[in-house]
Amino acid sequence: MKRLLSIVIILEFFIITGCSPEKKAEEAKLRYTPDYASLAKHNQQPDWFQDAKLGIYFHWGVYSVPAFGNEWYPRRMHFEDDIVYKHHLKKYGHPSEFGYHDFVPMFKAENFNAEEWAELFKKTGARFAGLVAEHHDGYSMWASKKTPWNTMETGPMRDITGELGKALRAQDMKLITTFHHAKHLQRHDSIPEGNRKQGYRNSHYPFFAGMPPTSNDEKLKYLYGNIPEEQWMEEVWMGKLKEVIDNYQPDIMWFDSWLDQIPEQKRYEYAAYYLNKADEWGKEVVIIRKQEDLPLEFSLNDLEKSRMNKTGEQSWMTDETISYGSWCYTENLRIKPTKDLIHVLVDIVSKNGVLLLNISPMANGTIPEDQQTVLLEIGEWLNTNGEAIYETRPWITFGEGPTKEPDGHFKNHNAFSKLVYSNKDMRYTSKGNTVYATFFGWPDGKSVLLETFAKGATSGDLKVNNVSLLGYEGEIKWEMKDNGLEISLPEKTINKMAIVFKLDTEGSVQLKENG
Repeated sequence: MKRLLSIVIILEFFIITGCSPEKKAEEAKLRYTPDYASLAKHNQQPDWFQDAKLGIYFHWGVYSVPAFGNEWYPRRMHFEDDIVYKHHLKKYGHPSEFGYHDFVPMFKAENFNAEEWAELFKKTGARFAGLVAEHHDGYSMWASKKTPWNTMETGPMRDITGELGKALRAQDMKLITTFHHAKHLQRHDSIPEGNRKQGYRNSHYPFFAGMPPTSNDEKLKYLYGNIPEEQWMEEVWMGKLKEVIDNYQPDIMWFDSWLDQIPEQKRYEYAAYYLNKADEWGKEVVIIRKQEDLPLEFSLNDLEKSRMNKTGEQSWMTDETISYGSWCYTENLRIKPTKDLIHVLVDIVSKNGVLLLNISPMANGTIPEDQQTVLLEIGEWLNTNGEAIYETRPWITFGEGPTKEPDGHFKNHNAFSKLVYSNKDMRYTSKGNTVYATFFGWPDGKSVLLETFAKGATSGDLKVNNVSLLGYEGEIKWEMKDNGLEISLPEKTINKMAIVFKLDTEGSVQLKENG
């Protein structure tokens, strides 16, 4: 009788808690549970990520079809005072008659070749690559069973993420998938008077009567996020993440803004699911946030279009565009000079960061020639100077020179966009006893001076044994002086974009507190 009573009590416990004995046993085998203490055990910065330094991703989707304004076209096309609305009205008609969903059949990606793209990214020198798996617009760039609005059932009629992931891994590259769909849910309860745009700040699509985002059509609801929040949270936000994890095993998952709109427990449930799957695969994976919406104990920080102005104690990432302005392809998109992007890469790496460079393919699946040219030029520079980038770690100081960065983050992205380095700026990286000094351009004069090596600037027993110039076979003359390490330049210019001096050293050194 007592035994029977015990069994009844145990069964009642599992009924009350909603957990079966089988489920409890299964959870006990999992390495991570959805709570801070458990997730904080994750190694958020594996060596492979710290070694990689450069990745490529792209904003490419239905918003690439109109090729006007930027990737926020599906939102901006609904606001009458916006230039995108006026363009849409003139070219396609009123948004109530030609909605964003009408662009979907026009997104054909007929020229997309995953193998060619992966080969290009490899030649660029990227160690990982991937795509915006879903932007705010609710369109999934993979073969999704969670929404009818995906690349397998509409538009390209292809599994874009699957094809790309397979091609990248054939090139021995890792896969990143980025998610921006935390803004997809329509949160339209409050509309401040006189400021309609601000009223819909946390919703990508505004809820204007008579427009497609307010439609009761069950299919359109999945594109426009017009779904009850509880259903959307589990079926759309979490469901899509689990689907990509299960089907494509991404090495990096990166989250855009508005993740703070997702309940913290849901975020923890996602992280536990991903990390447990990675444990099952035997892979070290990386979670990257953009706001302060995941603890840095199990994620890394991203600084959009900006950078740190000091060396980070933890690895971090910057997502930066190859172009000015829009992240997605638009007509007359202006591309940045290769040298500027190389300087950004070197600056980031010197401070313990990784660069995620965004490119902008056309709707038909073509990567424009001017973008390809820049990528290949970056790759050519890395072929010569890559040892100063890959597998390196920060040195005792990140660099020297007159150009100073503001505090990093998106609030200062305009200041960063105007920042241009000079040939007087240089950055340090290190690898064991080797120190690399990268100058942003060909220096003026006949020599350069590394002031960090000045007498009294450091403490320790560091000794320089030899100095060479990457990409130059001749001998480099150098001399240790009281005011620093003076290095003579070759008579012939080796590279106008950036040059790297390699210093073979022994001993140890650290900056003095006033150094």
